[in-house]
Amino acid sequence: MSHDPSTPGIGRREALIRSASVAGGLGISATAATAATTSSTPTAKARSMSNYLTTKDGTQIYFKDWGPANGKPVVLSHGWPLNSDSWEGQMLFLAEQGFRVIAHDRRGHGRSSQPWGGHEMNTYADDLAQLLDHLDLKGASLFGFSTGGGEVARYIGRHGTKRVAKAGLISAVPPQMLKTPANPGGLPIEVFDGIRAGERANRAQLYKDIASGPFFGFNRPGAKVSQGLVDWFWMQGMMCGHKATFDCIKAFSETDFTEDLKKFDVPTLIVHGDDDQVVPIDAAGKAAAKLVKNAKLIVYPGAPHGLTDTHKDKLCADMLAFLKS
Repeated sequence: MSHDPSTPGIGRREALIRSASVAGGLGISATAATAATTSSTPTAKARSMSNYLTTKDGTQIYFKDWGPANGKPVVLSHGWPLNSDSWEGQMLFLAEQGFRVIAHDRRGHGRSSQPWGGHEMNTYADDLAQLLDHLDLKGASLFGFSTGGGEVARYIGRHGTKRVAKAGLISAVPPQMLKTPANPGGLPIEVFDGIRAGERANRAQLYKDIASGPFFGFNRPGAKVSQGLVDWFWMQGMMCGHKATFDCIKAFSETDFTEDLKKFDVPTLIVHGDDDQVVPIDAAGKAAAKLVKNAKLIVYPGAPHGLTDTHKDKLCADMLAFLKS
C-alpha cells in the first residue's frame, strides 16, 4: 500500500498505522487512529474505546478506555520509546476480567501530539494527573512499565494517592538509573550518551538493535528471536517524535525518584526480571522495594526487560492476583 505524503489530513504516524494494519494486522484499527477529540467526561452510555484529552498546555493525549465502564479502574503507563499498544496483552486480559483498563500514549509518543517541550517527569506526571481527573477515576490501580514506572512514581510524589488504591512498578526505572555518588549501583552516563548518539545518527536502526538484542533478551545464547516483536517495538518507536524520544532518555535515566517512592502509601507490586539488561534489577526493582513501604517484590528468574511480552501470561496472572488481593 503506497502513501502519498501530499494527501490532506494524513500524517506520517497515521500512514504507519494504516500500512501496518493492512500489511500485518498488528492490532491497530483505523477507528482508534482517527478517534474524535472530546473534552467531555465519558459516561457509561457515551464512552468510546479510544479518545483524546487536551492538556492545559494544549497537548493532545491519546488514550484507550477498555472494559466495562463500572469496572474497577486500572491505569497503565508505557515505556520508552513505546506507546499504550505495548500494554495490549494486559489490557485485553484485565478488561475481560471485568476491570476498566485505561492506557495513554505519553506526550510525543504514539498517537499523542508532538509538542516541543514537556518531555520530563514532572510534566509526564501532570499529564497523567489530568487524565485521571478528566475521567474522574477513583480507587484506581496505577501500573508503570520501565519509564512508565517513573511516571507513576512522580505522579504519586506530586499528586498523592487520593485517586489511587494500588500501584505497580514493572521492570521500572525507579529509584534512579544513572550512576552517581549516591547511587553507585546505577549505569554510567556513557551508556545513555551512547543511546543519545544512536538516536541522532539513526534512530530507526537503534530501535531495531534494542529490540533484537537486550530488550527481549534475544541476544542471549539459544534465544529464539521473534521478528514480530522486533517489528512491533520498531513500529512503536517510529511513531514517536524524534525530540520526544531524545529528551526522554534524560528523563528516564537521570531523574531521582527516591523521595517519590517514600511517599507511596498504598499496596505496591514490584515485578522485575533478574536478567534485565536494560534496567538492572539491583539498582531498580530491589532498590525500589526497600524504599516503598510494604511493597511486594516478585522476581522473574531469567526474565528480560520486556517481560510484558516474553512473560505475558505470568504477568497477567500476577497483576490479577494483586488487584484482587
